[in-house]
Amino acid sequence: MELNVQQMLFEFLGGLGIFLFGIKYMGDGLQRSAGDRLRDILDKFTTNPIMGVLAGIFVTVLLQTSSGTTAITVGLVSAGFMTLRQAIGVIMGANIGTTVTAFIIGIDIGAYALPIIAAGAILLFFFKSKKIHNVGQLVFGFGALFYGLELMGAGMKPLRGVEAFHELTVQMSTNPILGVVVGTLFTVIVQSSSATIGILQELFGEGLVTLNAALPVLFGDNIGTTITAILAAIGTSVAARRAAATHVLFNLIGTVIFLLLLKPFTSLILMIQEAMNLNPEMTIAFAHGIFNASNTLLQLPFIAVLAYIVTKLIPGQDSIVEYKAQHLDPIFIEQSPSIALGQAKEEVLRMGKFAVQGLEETNQFLKTKNTKHSGAAYQLEDAINNLDRKITDYLVLLSTSSLSKVESEEHGNLMDTVRDIERIGDHFENIIELVEYQQANKVKMTDTAMGDLDEMFALTISTVNNALQALDQNDRTIAAKVVKKEEEIDKMERSLRKQHILRINEGNCSGQAGIVFVDIVSNLERVGDHAVNIAEYVLDENH
Repeated sequence: MELNVQQMLFEFLGGLGIFLFGIKYMGDGLQRSAGDRLRDILDKFTTNPIMGVLAGIFVTVLLQTSSGTTAITVGLVSAGFMTLRQAIGVIMGANIGTTVTAFIIGIDIGAYALPIIAAGAILLFFFKSKKIHNVGQLVFGFGALFYGLELMGAGMKPLRGVEAFHELTVQMSTNPILGVVVGTLFTVIVQSSSATIGILQELFGEGLVTLNAALPVLFGDNIGTTITAILAAIGTSVAARRAAATHVLFNLIGTVIFLLLLKPFTSLILMIQEAMNLNPEMTIAFAHGIFNASNTLLQLPFIAVLAYIVTKLIPGQDSIVEYKAQHLDPIFIEQSPSIALGQAKEEVLRMGKFAVQGLEETNQFLKTKNTKHSGAAYQLEDAINNLDRKITDYLVLLSTSSLSKVESEEHGNLMDTVRDIERIGDHFENIIELVEYQQANKVKMTDTAMGDLDEMFALTISTVNNALQALDQNDRTIAAKVVKKEEEIDKMERSLRKQHILRINEGNCSGQAGIVFVDIVSNLERVGDHAVNIAEYVLDENH
């Protein structure tokens, strides 16, 4: 039989593409159905390593990707929500959670893939309800996953007649390390362990590889999946790099242990296959599940050791933005509402400091175009949003307590101040997006324009700082200074708009540069408005 290489490649690569799309689409549908509260789940349910493992399994099942869970976990460690030890538990759980896809593949329903896709499409296109849309997305992704597998299987069938492929599988059976390398490299290329496990299940199902050759490839797949975390951690915080290193170390240790125990492990899988009458695909799914679950159980008692090793491997202090509120103790609401009000004010001032830091990082990003600054600013904006929710909830609870007339006024002012600071966060996020647009579209600004923006940034940051000082010290003089500075910002905005229009007319700046410049200036002017709002609360209170 003549080998049609083109057809084989097209079916395999097309099938792989549809399979990856199916996993992603199914994960998105599951996530939307469950509500976008995955970070909260990881935050609340990682009090000890076992809970961390369970949270990691649950979130990975929803996301259908261990890399996604690891990325969220890295973000939580950087944000101070989670310690490195808690993160290790979640990463271990993510490795178990990702095996669910292999069990789904093990259910032999490939023949029904197209009707499942059709059912998903009907739910997506003939219903307006969001809930039904999410279910439709899940069903469509589920069908696409199996259809992709069917195409890949059809593409790989002709490999039976290829002598070189037979020799490779024989070598992998006798040399397990070669199997690990093949599995690692293939997963690094595809960047999805679920896809490579799916391909392995198809190869084993078609009788193209033996179990002796398949198991080392499976171990290698687990090492290869860490590449996503490594790539995500390049150039990021120390915490992110440590979490990525933990992922690699955990899977490397597991692979070494199971390579040493390869013969008894192979015998165990064969025994389970015979006892449960498993099909080949489900056999690989069980092997994957047992490997990851056993690896987690073996290493779970040594989480502190893993944390110590990665801390030594990646030394350095990490800059952590503390997302969590530090002053909002609910006990004070019942025992002393006036103290609770003071605590809320402290948290508002903390939130304000994040806003100032965010503006400074945004200015640095504008000047240097270094994504380190945009990443820090986005993180600060995230922290501001979190504190906005926490402080508002606390103040709403506090409003039910008996407050004096003066305290009631301060309570209302704090509610408004929280809103103003949150809006400042939105404005510097807008500026970051404008700078990213500038980079993506290669929009150049003149040195004069950049100098003008730097000057306006300095004035705006100084104004916000003064507004927070006035609030902290309840100082009418500083508050009055803020009002004057805001007037300067307004004048500067009008002046800079006119100057930039002249530059555009003279041909020194492009129209795109003009749009970016004017929008940045406009956002800074609005930041000034919010700063003066905070100052006016102080002036009104004194009045």
